[in-house]
Amino acid sequence: MKAVTYESFGGPEVLQVRDLPDPHVGPDTLVVEVRAAGLNPVDYKVREGYLEGLIDTRFPAVPAWDVAGVVVQAGLDTPEFAVGDEVLAYARKDEVRGGTLAEKVAVPVRTAARKPAGISFEQAAALPLAGLTALQALRRSGAGAGSTVLVHAAAGGVGSFATQLATRAGARVVGTASQVNHEYLRELGAEPVEYGDGLVDAARALEPGGFDVIIDLVGGDAIETAPQLLREGGTVVSITDARARDELGGHYVWVRPDAADLAELAGLVESGDLRVEISRTFDLDHVVDAFAALESGHTRGKIVVTV
Repeated sequence: MKAVTYESFGGPEVLQVRDLPDPHVGPDTLVVEVRAAGLNPVDYKVREGYLEGLIDTRFPAVPAWDVAGVVVQAGLDTPEFAVGDEVLAYARKDEVRGGTLAEKVAVPVRTAARKPAGISFEQAAALPLAGLTALQALRRSGAGAGSTVLVHAAAGGVGSFATQLATRAGARVVGTASQVNHEYLRELGAEPVEYGDGLVDAARALEPGGFDVIIDLVGGDAIETAPQLLREGGTVVSITDARARDELGGHYVWVRPDAADLAELAGLVESGDLRVEISRTFDLDHVVDAFAALESGHTRGKIVVTV
């Protein structure tokens, strides 16, 4: 099969498309013929070696964890699925090796859900990691009806989903984004603001003064400014900075594969209650360009690679 691989840590230049043996099917895995794979910032951070010590990499490594495709082999103990089923998965394993940027991938059954007929493979591939991260972060935060929620980087992959899910839960959502994405955030139900003084003014305008919840998707200044933006008793949840938990008494979220959560999100997309924003698609032979677009840091929504 054709796959994207890398033999050492580094930038996009270490990526190459080559032939690899087809993956084996284990007793509790599915072999999926990949139709589309979603990219996430963590994919290039893993490739550059930033997560060494947190998750092991075995070379040659195939990057990425998000996938949508068709089951071509089902393991001995996978009664939930059969050959021919269309699925999506957050196919993270215990080590980085057999990722989703390939013509086929072995997927642990615990990470997979059925793809609704009403959504495309591209939509399905854009959903898993970012959608699950947003859903799990909001659950941890306790945000709900009547809450005031600040989402940092609200126009990005996770931010777009977090904004919509918080709004759907009845929260008032303020989202930080560059000016070019402000109308997009309004379409998602958020009140857009710039970083910096405008954000402080927005927090002061709230009653009783400050946000109930801050969803931090960027780290750095977002954590530094959190104490002056939160109301007394408010909560900060971060996916990038453990200081949210260790210093601010909030939460740190490392997204977990969860088939039930993934099925819930896919159902919301099919019903039209959750929008999937795909900024660009690339084919497998242009994966270096796909990563360059991802690493530019200016992506609205998700980048998807079709296979």
